[in-house]
Amino acid sequence: MHEAGRLRSWAYALRTTNPPPGSVEAGRVGVVTRWIVVSRAAVLPMTLVSGLVAALLAVGEPGLDGRWLTLAVAGIVLAHIANNLMNDLYDTQAGSDTASYPRALYAPHPVLSGLVSRRALVVAIVLVNLADLAILAVLALARGGLVVAFAVAGFVLSVAYTAPPLRLKKRGLGEADVLVVWGPLMVGGTFYAATGTITWAVLLASLPYGLLCTTVLMGKHTDKIPFDAPLGIRTLPVLLGERRARAGTLALMAGFYVLVGLCVLVGAMPWPALLVLLALPRLWQVWPRFRRPPPDEPPPGFPVWPLWYAALAWVHVRTAGALLVIGLAVGAAW
Repeated sequence: MHEAGRLRSWAYALRTTNPPPGSVEAGRVGVVTRWIVVSRAAVLPMTLVSGLVAALLAVGEPGLDGRWLTLAVAGIVLAHIANNLMNDLYDTQAGSDTASYPRALYAPHPVLSGLVSRRALVVAIVLVNLADLAILAVLALARGGLVVAFAVAGFVLSVAYTAPPLRLKKRGLGEADVLVVWGPLMVGGTFYAATGTITWAVLLASLPYGLLCTTVLMGKHTDKIPFDAPLGIRTLPVLLGERRARAGTLALMAGFYVLVGLCVLVGAMPWPALLVLLALPRLWQVWPRFRRPPPDEPPPGFPVWPLWYAALAWVHVRTAGALLVIGLAVGAAW
């Protein structure tokens, strides 16, 4: 494959979580594209934004050190990759990931599709976690034991999301898991690694974006109700039922704006964070679609079917999250 073709393949995989159409069947998935798909790199921007939120909140704080900030952001991105890989391994071992389950329908499953072997997946998990452990060791030496507490809490919640004995996803607790991990643990942990301090204001400021990330999972689990309910996978949308799950997700989306306003009111965020209000037109576009059942067939060119509500939530998160970062950057410069 020539250079331009490789770049197009990488861009397609990063945009859709899929390799280019027909490439798997033809055996033409390059190494980089393969691991972009296997690691689900398309959703890593959610973690990068958490890191940016922490970085921008840390600007001007005493003790800020760019070296430890950079390492901490790299650490949470690696942790997200490890979480994606571990989830696929545990769900395959547990038998919940099958050829007819959404994980293998909206994108090629790493093992079931033959993109990588189970052994290669295990090796990748070990290598990514070792790299993360090395980063943690450096940060612990620089900042002390609280860094370890943030990291261990994040690792335990990531493993417990799908792995026995807790399997939080099956008990209606996976959504709360995501709120805590992408909010206080990622933002608070990165802020602490960067500055050596942590405050309640920072933890409060971590919640709006954590809430946004939770809406994507709520949407995804709503899409998977017909698949999860018969398997006894009692995600929060399964417990609520589709109609209430859709309403609950919309409430979380609206709650993001309320929380940002509260953070500005109490001084946890600078006033330019209110730029997120410019994302309301995007929410207005998404809102009526969440109020209705999903279509019977995917729209033309829709790459992640049968995920519907997850894709709608991601469109909103991408816009609102970018505006939050811009607002915080303006506040930091101000």
